[in-house]
Amino acid sequence: MDQAYTLSPQTRIGHVHLKVSDLDKALTFYRDLLGFSVTQRLGDQAAFLSAGGYHHHIGLNTWLSRGQGPAPRRAPGLFHTAILYPARKDLAAALRRLLDHGYPLSGASDHGVSEAIYLDDPDGNGVELYWDRPQEAWPRHADGTLDMYTRQLDVQGLLATLAEPQL
Repeated sequence: MDQAYTLSPQTRIGHVHLKVSDLDKALTFYRDLLGFSVTQRLGDQAAFLSAGGYHHHIGLNTWLSRGQGPAPRRAPGLFHTAILYPARKDLAAALRRLLDHGYPLSGASDHGVSEAIYLDDPDGNGVELYWDRPQEAWPRHADGTLDMYTRQLDVQGLLATLAEPQL
């Protein structure tokens, strides 16, 4: 491959499909806690979930994983699924819901370009909930490349957005 190939800037990652051990437990997390809607269910074997009426953002199946334990942490595989929220206030509402339900978090970070909450689903699959700052606010080096970092998230500041009036 001697010629550079670049994807169209309109290219997006459309969905993630996860192997889970128990479909009902996974649905309790993705549907009932995070708020995705089921668009199709195939008995106790698979389900497809969406936000906003898309055919599916998340697929869940037990075809090869029913009743199995989580994948080893120190093995190749998915690090996490990242769920992008449209606004900071939406991320704050998701965080408030997780805290109100006592769901354990594994981290919370400010990356300069985004703010993120980290947790695991019932099967130990990593999940990142985040929102992106506007591109013009992203930190950059003098040469224009991104200057992303990982700093402690101001969780109280994030939650305070819930008390701000709607514009």
